[in-house]
Amino acid sequence: MRRTRLGLLSLLALLTGAPSAAWAQAPAALKNQAKAAAAKAQARTAGAPQAQEVSDVLKAPRPKGGEYFGLYLMDKKVGWFFTDLTALPGNKVQSINELIFKAQVGTRVSERVHREVRVYEAKPGGKLLSFTVTQKGDGGDNELVGTVTGDALRVVRKRPGQPDEVLKPLPLPKETVEDADQARVALLRGQKVEGVALDGTDLEGYRTVTTVEAPEEQVLGGVKVKLSRVSTLSDKEKVPVAAFLTTDGKMVRVDFGQTMQARAESESVAKRLDLVEVFGLTRVVLPQPLPAKAREVPGQVKLVMKNLPEKFQQDTYRQKYKRLPDGRVEVTLMAAPPSPKGRLPRPVADPDKGENLKSTLAVEADAPAIKAQAKSIIREEKDAYTAARMLSAWVYSNLQKDYGASADRATDVLRQKKGDCTEHSLLTVAMLRASGIPARRVDGVIYMVNSDGVPALYWHEWVEAYVGEWTQLDPTFNQPVADATHFYVGYEGNAEITPLIGSLQVTDVK
Repeated sequence: MRRTRLGLLSLLALLTGAPSAAWAQAPAALKNQAKAAAAKAQARTAGAPQAQEVSDVLKAPRPKGGEYFGLYLMDKKVGWFFTDLTALPGNKVQSINELIFKAQVGTRVSERVHREVRVYEAKPGGKLLSFTVTQKGDGGDNELVGTVTGDALRVVRKRPGQPDEVLKPLPLPKETVEDADQARVALLRGQKVEGVALDGTDLEGYRTVTTVEAPEEQVLGGVKVKLSRVSTLSDKEKVPVAAFLTTDGKMVRVDFGQTMQARAESESVAKRLDLVEVFGLTRVVLPQPLPAKAREVPGQVKLVMKNLPEKFQQDTYRQKYKRLPDGRVEVTLMAAPPSPKGRLPRPVADPDKGENLKSTLAVEADAPAIKAQAKSIIREEKDAYTAARMLSAWVYSNLQKDYGASADRATDVLRQKKGDCTEHSLLTVAMLRASGIPARRVDGVIYMVNSDGVPALYWHEWVEAYVGEWTQLDPTFNQPVADATHFYVGYEGNAEITPLIGSLQVTDVK
């Protein structure tokens, strides 16, 4: 079953790129304070014409020593977050962001540490000069050290017990120092801020926009105060993130949809965690068990759902949607093997212009070890679907089912040969792409009845491959055709599904 990261690292990118967010319609007092701060900064440099002008990111008010937040999922504490931005000698700026996630996943405790340190030029529009991204715990231990040299970004990947790996040079990042805290920059300027954030997990740049919204009154410490509100939207996550700040620039809350929230807390309180069992917390309980036909191939089942946003109601070859008069939606889930007439030989052209054949930081399709393993499994098999089934079956048979031994890179999965549904899917997709078969990881829910006897849908990840037409396989459960108990809602890394957690309901089974 899916390790319930719930887009935490994707959402971290929003906090990292914009640790706060909100000002176009900020209160006059706050704007005046910002202007005064800017005037003081200008006065300090007026007598020194040789001094470099500094970015607005350093002029905006913020708490000294950084900020701590407790991270809550459906009002249960699952981690904490720290963020800080400071000036460095030599006209530079340093941004620090650290996320710790800890929860019980099944019978195991899942703990993840993600820390990013970035250094920029301090001048307006200052370039990103270097970064260090450190990941520990769930997902594996590794470190990415990036440095801008000349006309390229050089990145070294470090892992315990392995030689350092120099990645292929990347284009110069478009991220600037203002993108380190778009929220406060937007508030200082009183207008929308647009930029690009370099994601610390896939090293891709994503457009990020922060807008100022109407202020809101909230009760803090028993006192009603007016808070500025900003909203940040990234092209990667596509989930609006609302942040609320006081007039002195302190961020008090960040909302990620309706189910996840970061709350400002002291360091000692933020680091005091509950041990939350996320499987039971995030599952979708069914009113009755699914019929046996749902597990047949071909097979189908119908679910009547509540609180399923319209944007998720897109008909596919596996899912059909029918809107009911009372606002609910009837979803028909279907499973069938690909048509023999439509199947193609390898290599197969990607209908998405190569996106599903790419080798990435996680899906290392070009890695020699991945290529060699895939080749040894399928040998000279030409039929794409037959090869896909062989790869999926090998992953099922050779990976130990272990929810406490996860990895974020396909080569790490291949080396350790254990993990949960995300590791099974990651390695399968990497080997499919290495074999010339377009593939991607699918996010959604799958039907299960756990030890408590409650029929429910649990968050899960499986695989979709293009073999002349799209087809879904589940290497975790050894299904060459993912059966109709699988309900797809998005693709790996798509944080748009996060608001569904805790809100999606199934009211009837047919």
